[in-house]
Amino acid sequence: MCSVTVKYGIIGKIYPEREEPRLNKADLFSAAVGGVFAPWLRPRAGRFMWIVEAVNGCAPEIEKFSDRQIMEAGRSLGQRLRQQGYRQDLAAHAFAMVREVAGRTIDMRHLDVQLMGGVVLLSGMVAEMETGEGKTLTATLPACTLALGGVPVHIITVNDYLARRDADWMEPIYKALGITVGTIIHGMDPNARRDAYGCDVVYGTNKEVAFDYLRDRIVLWDRPSQIRLQLERLYGENSRANRLTMRGLRFAIVDEADSVLVDEARTPLIISSEIGGFYDSGVYQQALAMGKRLEQGKDFTISSERTVELNNCGKKRITDDVWPDPDQPLNYAQRQELVRQALVALYLFDKDKHYLVKDGKVQIIDEYTGRLMADRSWEHGLHQLIEVKEGCDITQRKETLARISYQRFFRRYLGLAGMTGTAREVAGELWSIYRLRVVTIPTNRPMQRRFLPERVYTSVNRKWKETVKTIAETNEKGRPVLVGTRSVEASEHLDRLLEDAGLPHSVLNARQDKEEAEIIARAGEHGRITVATNMAGRGTDIKLAPGVAEEGGLHVIATERHDTRRIDRQLFGRCGRQGDPGSAEAIISLEDEIIDVYTGKPLRWLASAFFRFPGSLVGRIFGKFLFYLAQRKAEKMHARMRHDLLKMDEQISDSLAFSGRSE
Repeated sequence: MCSVTVKYGIIGKIYPEREEPRLNKADLFSAAVGGVFAPWLRPRAGRFMWIVEAVNGCAPEIEKFSDRQIMEAGRSLGQRLRQQGYRQDLAAHAFAMVREVAGRTIDMRHLDVQLMGGVVLLSGMVAEMETGEGKTLTATLPACTLALGGVPVHIITVNDYLARRDADWMEPIYKALGITVGTIIHGMDPNARRDAYGCDVVYGTNKEVAFDYLRDRIVLWDRPSQIRLQLERLYGENSRANRLTMRGLRFAIVDEADSVLVDEARTPLIISSEIGGFYDSGVYQQALAMGKRLEQGKDFTISSERTVELNNCGKKRITDDVWPDPDQPLNYAQRQELVRQALVALYLFDKDKHYLVKDGKVQIIDEYTGRLMADRSWEHGLHQLIEVKEGCDITQRKETLARISYQRFFRRYLGLAGMTGTAREVAGELWSIYRLRVVTIPTNRPMQRRFLPERVYTSVNRKWKETVKTIAETNEKGRPVLVGTRSVEASEHLDRLLEDAGLPHSVLNARQDKEEAEIIARAGEHGRITVATNMAGRGTDIKLAPGVAEEGGLHVIATERHDTRRIDRQLFGRCGRQGDPGSAEAIISLEDEIIDVYTGKPLRWLASAFFRFPGSLVGRIFGKFLFYLAQRKAEKMHARMRHDLLKMDEQISDSLAFSGRSE
């Protein structure tokens, strides 16, 4: 049954959004228990098979309509949706019209599995669809249905390129039904944003939409009532209601839902203003110099959770050190915090892995997508310390004006749905935080992807040697190869090795982000070798050139395991799409970062000892088990970080409420 109701189409409310629930201990316990059982109690795809028969039943009548008649029928259906709600028969009629229009305008007719995915989204759930199964086209089904019923829809993507591409690609479908489409990308002026949000369906990135919401919250800082906003409109064009960017939070369809709702939920969204250099460059240089003199284990420790803690010896050395006299003298606590952040900059943040130095500026690399986040900065002086570390000009420190976590933001939508290829691993968290249930949609064609045995080596040098050898052997057969790396540094290291081996190839990382579409478009050609960071793992489509399928299709190699198994699955999902042949394998080593960070020395030593015996089955099994433990530990740590962030964000919200502000 469709759970979407007319509540998403509230009329007359200037800024509709869901009030955040205040959960008591019983509610929190219920959410936790529900999260534990959610992965095993997921709705089955067969429950949504009814939509296929219902749409096929409507198809003969709609196929006879002219283009003009379809638009008129859409308006009539919209009136019924507003009056009667999103009943199954009305939803099926809307889906049938969208499918017919898609076939006429962009020559793409929705498949049965896409119809099932569409009704899952319309029901406010997460549709887990394999990569290549057409999630972009699937989203048009609920988006058009909701828009016809007067509900503004936000389709959330992971980057500006995908937002613009999907909007332009699907726009003919919307136009044929009289539905307007807008796009929100970085750099748009306020008036253009306001016009885009005035459309029925809006494509935009999670970051842009969330920041626009925060800007509106700054305008509506005291959360005025609807009556008060209506009265303020009488004051003229400068009233707060006329300065708002968005029309509220009605319904959101989140593409790559696990990445947006889970992975990126570890970092709060903050709007800030520059407040000038609180410390001069000499203070940051002194903190870095002091950090370099401190000894790990003696003066400070680094935990497996990537945190630095000063011990008593280190604190004493900081206290006894002579510091320059800035405009504002530093007390002992400020000195210790600056040095601790300097240690974080020195030991936990690496160039070409966590950030790039581009155009003389330090730019953060998103660890999950591999893309640059040029407009983001680290807090509490960390960004300035890294700038000093790399010899860049120091940027101004910032003062927080508004902040919110992704968890709290997306829970404010009156309706929320998502789609991704990798959701089952986080089904529990999606339920406990967002009350979203995950439904796995079957593939349209049988999967032909082959997984080769995982290869684990004791040293990273041996791993790279075997990787280059495998690439060369696969390339000789004419098959295209996609090699996934975790960092810019690793991709450029492999780049040099392939050059030395005389193997022509392309590299896709944060330095080549502008050429992403072109590199990916050619990655499925005969004999093509592509080395990529996580940029090739989200929202991209590698299509095989003619004749490549007969050679075995695309071969994907993972050179490291990621902190979460879902990202590994995303990379492997680049091959074997839509029934095409393909293969995937992992070539990894016991010296990889995930093993170094998340496992203890005794386990690493034991694994290395097992591998000393040639052909040791025990060594291979124990090596795989070690990587499994490391990923599980990383996933648990990140889940705890997201839980702590949400808890802290709610506490900050409660504290600000006393001053009349909630963000």
